[in-house]
Amino acid sequence: MALIRPTGKHRRPSRITRTTAGAAGVAALTTTGVISGLAAPALAADSSADHASTGLTQAIAINDTLADEIDAQAAAQKQAAVEAAAQKKAEDAARQKAAEQKRKAEAAAKEKAKKEAEAKAAKEAKERARERAARDAERKRLNGYVAPVAGSYVSTSYKAGGAMWSSGSHTGIDFHAASGTSVQAVGAGTVVEAGWGGAYGNNVVIKMNDGTYTQYGHLSSINVTVGQSVTPGQQIGLSGSTGNSSGPHLHFEARTGAEYGSDIDPIAYLRSHGVAV
Repeated sequence: MALIRPTGKHRRPSRITRTTAGAAGVAALTTTGVISGLAAPALAADSSADHASTGLTQAIAINDTLADEIDAQAAAQKQAAVEAAAQKKAEDAARQKAAEQKRKAEAAAKEKAKKEAEAKAAKEAKERARERAARDAERKRLNGYVAPVAGSYVSTSYKAGGAMWSSGSHTGIDFHAASGTSVQAVGAGTVVEAGWGGAYGNNVVIKMNDGTYTQYGHLSSINVTVGQSVTPGQQIGLSGSTGNSSGPHLHFEARTGAEYGSDIDPIAYLRSHGVAV
């Protein structure tokens, strides 16, 4: 009867155990007469032959070598599995890291684009506001009014009586001004007269954009021509004492029409346009 030894789930019988089992098997075969009949000549030739001469020990040794190779192969497969799992884990971690870096880069790029868009919008809004302010200022300047002589005062009032005026009264107002003082258009308009005006001497008449007329008399020189557009504060000539004049000053008139005799109160006219006189 052969010897049997439990090995457990993962335990391989030892070499001694396997050798003993093999020997027992051989003994059993001898008892039954199987080996004795086959190997009789050899046994008769050498009755002192040991297990090595029968080849049984060699067979057992070959079986042990195969078992060791199987164990080595199993260990190698286990190690390969461990390494593959580690590599997969590392690859997964690398993919996750790359995905996170990509997400952060996309978020940063989106935030940068948002800030750039906001900065551009703010710059454009600021530029629009600047342009609007400039247009408003220009519109105000073009629609505004100024005194015909800066920093001066009225020396002779409107409708003042006297023999100097053919109508018997002053049809405008006189601004104190030394000869050669700059005379400027009180508002925007178009020059309709520029030259000698008889009693007015050298004079300029401007049709204002609101349809009224302004006149500047006794000039020593004229700087504009008929048909020329002028803006508020633009120099149109220099004060003097040409024509029917008792001395250097500016004679200023406001009219409803181009003809003589359509005069209106120049002070009221200027004040109605925001000029402090």
